[in-house]
Amino acid sequence: MSFTLAIVGRPNVGKSTLFNRLVGKRLALVDDQPGVTRDLREGDARLGDLRFTVIDTAGLEEVTDESLQGRMRRLTERAVDMADICLFMIDARAGVTATDQLFAEILRKRSKHIILVANKGEGRAADAGMIEAYSLGLGEPLRLSAEHGEGMSDLLSVLMPLADGMAKQHETIEPETDIDIDEDSPEITRTKPLQIAVVGRPNAGKSTLINKILGEDRLLTGPEAGITRDAISLKIDWDGLPVRIFDTAGMRKKAKVQDKLEKMSVSDGLRAVKFAEVVVVLLDAEIPFEQQDLRIADLAEREGRAVVIAVNKWDVETEKQSKLKELLEEFERLLPQLRGAPLVTISAKTGRGIDRLKGAIERAYDVWNRRVTTAQLNRWLLAMVDAHPPPAPGGRRIKLRYATQVKTRPPGFVVMCSLPEKLPESYSRYLVNGLREDFDMPGTPIRLTMRSQADQNPYKDKKKSTPSRLRKHLGKKPLS
Repeated sequence: MSFTLAIVGRPNVGKSTLFNRLVGKRLALVDDQPGVTRDLREGDARLGDLRFTVIDTAGLEEVTDESLQGRMRRLTERAVDMADICLFMIDARAGVTATDQLFAEILRKRSKHIILVANKGEGRAADAGMIEAYSLGLGEPLRLSAEHGEGMSDLLSVLMPLADGMAKQHETIEPETDIDIDEDSPEITRTKPLQIAVVGRPNAGKSTLINKILGEDRLLTGPEAGITRDAISLKIDWDGLPVRIFDTAGMRKKAKVQDKLEKMSVSDGLRAVKFAEVVVVLLDAEIPFEQQDLRIADLAEREGRAVVIAVNKWDVETEKQSKLKELLEEFERLLPQLRGAPLVTISAKTGRGIDRLKGAIERAYDVWNRRVTTAQLNRWLLAMVDAHPPPAPGGRRIKLRYATQVKTRPPGFVVMCSLPEKLPESYSRYLVNGLREDFDMPGTPIRLTMRSQADQNPYKDKKKSTPSRLRKHLGKKPLS
């Protein structure tokens, strides 16, 4: 029986450190300054023989208004309501604060199962805090050090009976059956969903878009730029399409990124791009194709991801037709390496254009997985060479012998030829553009490698040897 465990507590008590230890990866950003975590982050945790879902939450604040801290608190309270078990963490070295006492009262009313944990419990400095923890009235506190892994066996011993009790309550429910899928198959299933990363500049509307797709306010949003810090991944069913979607932090120009935490956030977003299959580059309709937008789109192309350009805040645009024509012209001029990639206008606030975005993502994914037979490629190569022969540097004609596709995701091709090092880049671009047009592969990155055909003579590198009978004959002295 899998259960959900929410880790809650004041800012900077070590919630994200424990989350990373339970999932076995550095998924959540960790820093000494308080308030690093803002969104809810879920992960598959493992502790001994237990397998469960763990939720990392934002630090609880004594705020209930519409400020950023107030919205973060409501998101954390929502995690408490949806979790089976709530792990309430305090700082053993700082002791019990008035804020801890306030939130202990809230958790006592909202959560059925509460585990009190005193983190940073290594050393004598934590002894006083451990004694104070009893005053919260939540039972015996667990002494833990998330950073050093101390006390994890005690946590397991407390979780086991709770997990067994929940398993008996749900034993009539049949477990989901796993479907075995070939790893190389591009088929999208629940066990192997389509990986999508939403990237863009700060305040472009990435979190708002994902909330609209989800149909609920799962991610923290607001008018402030740079709210999202972690790259949050969510598994959803998008109108029948199994998807894992990544919400990333806004990426500013490198020269403007000075803060250590922002550098960590951008690095987390770049990692999400590398793991994604389709990257949605979200632009602001009021200021589209800024220099940073071009860099982000170029990054996705260089990483070999399928790219979809989405122009947000289209609901406030008055001259839609003229603006769309202008966007398409700028796209073709500024991003020639993504020529033909889908460009979709949407409104994350109203939901307009979300269905067209889904269709564009599916088409981009199909093109990214496209395979062309060797026979088709070689007929195409012959026609391309006849239409525009390669140059003859120094009077020596470069011969293109044959082509084959060596990979997909993105499509990769190899052309065997003579003198590959002397073939100009312009001719390679001519071939890549031909592949896009003739095999219907618009927008997707195409990798084309020119390679010299190896000599098939098996005796090429062998030393010449003299037959033994001839050696005997040569060894004889000539007749006088």
